[in-house]
Amino acid sequence: ARTVHDIARLLGRRDGIQALEAEIAEAIVEHIRAETMPFDAALAPAAASYLAGELAVANPVLMVSASARGLVDALRARLTTAQAWAGFEQALAALERRPGARWALVREWLLALCADPEHAADARHVDEAAGLLLLGEALALKPTTTGLHADIEGLLGEHPRIAEGRMRLAVDDFAARLREHRDRFVPGYRRYQAQRQALAEREREAMRLDAFKPRPLSSFVRNKLINDVYLAVIGDNLAKQMGTVGESKRSDLMGLLMMISPPGYGKTTLMEYVAHRLGLNFMKINGPALGHEVRSLDPAQAPDATARQELEKLNLALEMGNNVMLYVDDIQHTHPEFLQKFISLCDGTRRIEGVWKGRTRTYDMRGKKFCVVMAGNPYTESGEVFKIPDMLANRADIYNLGDVLGGMEEAFKLSYVENCLTSNPVLAPLATRDLADLYRFVDKAEGRPFSANALSHSYSGAEVNEITATLERLLKLRDVVYRVNQQYIASAAQADKYRTEPPFKLQGSYRNMNKLAEKVSPAMNEAELQRLVSDHYLGEAQLLTTGAEENLLKLAELRGVIDETQGKRWAQIKRDFLRNKAMGGEDADVGQRVVAQLADLSEGMKSLASVADAREPVAAAPWPALLAALEKLAVREPAPAPVPVSETREADTAPSASALLTALAPLVESLQARTEQQSLLLGELVRLAGQGGGREPALSETERQAQLEKALKEFSDRLHGRIQR
Repeated sequence: ARTVHDIARLLGRRDGIQALEAEIAEAIVEHIRAETMPFDAALAPAAASYLAGELAVANPVLMVSASARGLVDALRARLTTAQAWAGFEQALAALERRPGARWALVREWLLALCADPEHAADARHVDEAAGLLLLGEALALKPTTTGLHADIEGLLGEHPRIAEGRMRLAVDDFAARLREHRDRFVPGYRRYQAQRQALAEREREAMRLDAFKPRPLSSFVRNKLINDVYLAVIGDNLAKQMGTVGESKRSDLMGLLMMISPPGYGKTTLMEYVAHRLGLNFMKINGPALGHEVRSLDPAQAPDATARQELEKLNLALEMGNNVMLYVDDIQHTHPEFLQKFISLCDGTRRIEGVWKGRTRTYDMRGKKFCVVMAGNPYTESGEVFKIPDMLANRADIYNLGDVLGGMEEAFKLSYVENCLTSNPVLAPLATRDLADLYRFVDKAEGRPFSANALSHSYSGAEVNEITATLERLLKLRDVVYRVNQQYIASAAQADKYRTEPPFKLQGSYRNMNKLAEKVSPAMNEAELQRLVSDHYLGEAQLLTTGAEENLLKLAELRGVIDETQGKRWAQIKRDFLRNKAMGGEDADVGQRVVAQLADLSEGMKSLASVADAREPVAAAPWPALLAALEKLAVREPAPAPVPVSETREADTAPSASALLTALAPLVESLQARTEQQSLLLGELVRLAGQGGGREPALSETERQAQLEKALKEFSDRLHGRIQR
């Protein structure tokens, strides 16, 4: 021991000390196990370190605390007074060869002594006192008078070691607890942390928690329409669902936000951006993955794995409860019975029945930062019915992102340009700068006053011209896409039985605008721009299920570029469409078509009757004038006198006359047939007049009918007289 300590003191190398301490500690542990002594083997390294330090001096002397010496003296005095000391020594002598038993016997006596309140404070020195009593005469011992404990007073905290604001701090106790903390608690805590981290990583992968963090697209532009319109209405709804800070907070939290529009208007992107700004977990439930077969929130009843995964995500959102935006996307692909499950969640009770890990639970969302958002497309090309339960719709604030809100047409049209900035290489830098620059460039492109000094960024003259030229072309495309959008929504919202032309299915969304903006360059002329639009929508039309031709013709009409041939074809298609609709459609049977035709005839007769009723009174018929005209027709005109022709001239013109008669023969026959028809007509009129003149007008006939009978009678009499002459 002295040698290794000298090496450490003179040369600074402690390997020998460490090896000696390890050897002593091993011997202590072996002795404890061999003698079955009630010692903790973890204390062996500390005991070995103390012994190595004491053995390094010339005359080793072991230190003994005054408390341990006091316990030994108190036990001896107590047993001597009771005349039991001699018996105690005889018992120890009997256990000479059993160190473990001797130690246990002495320790039991000392613990019994410490049960006395007078010695209770020295209970932690029982082991030291037992060693001193057993080995005190064999070792060189030196008691110390240094105090090993102190009382700290005036403490205000709550702790098991603090009693009445006082805590006793002992050096040996502190060293023992520090050793316990270092050797057992810290390694155990580190193992616990590693195990917890591994478990959390495994569960995070199983639950896909990273997928629930909102990640707005890098191309997202917070345009004027979002700032001025959408954020305001969305904020009002979320305040109704989650509450606000301050005295204006509502106590009746309820509601639902429903966003509808055709595809490509940024419903999901907008709500993901809102969730990101509010610090909410974005729990997106995919409607098409659920399908029309899912009607329950129980994952066990899901028809396939994808539907089960979506239901588990939905129930996880309910289990999380706080800081959650539950976003159900494409609800037009879900069953109305499934949507009915959210009715109670969206009213004042804010409760919903869910299933978590196979057990049904009732989730109460009152007072929690939880909101429900649904999105869908009611304008489906396939004609799929968009059904929302009435009670759910009554609780929802519904906004159509594809339609123009009142007074916001300019902001809506401008949003087409704002959202396609990142798609065009010339305009992409504007997306990362102040959008006020974009609005000034738009003013310049539209012919309004412009000043380059008002721009927040320094642009060269070439850049200004290039950006302006690009925006001029984009604004033209914007107008076309906007008209397509308006026509699409108007057509999709119209019932088939009221249509006057085929449905229009081409879309004018932000996505279409971005596709067009990618290919726009400032050097394009008008013809190239028109060709770009035509090519784009030609590709879009080819993906339609039916009606590609009529949609392209309607698009040409909207753009004002339809030619004469296309106009005739479009008119024919509309006529055929109306005729087919009148016939009941392709799927109608013969009976339905007949009923449809009869209904149209009935409506036509009603319309004629209404027109006749609404017509002004007709003036009295001019019977005298009509009678005079008929008499003139009945008079046969005398044939014209023949012109004398000389024999010589007749001989000369004989071949020409023969050819002329041959050519005029069909005309003569036609005139003769016409004369015969007129004769038949006159004869029939005479017969009718004779029948009319044979009876007197009834007293119930109107004045006009009487005048007609009288005129016909006069006409009959005159006509008979002319024929007889």
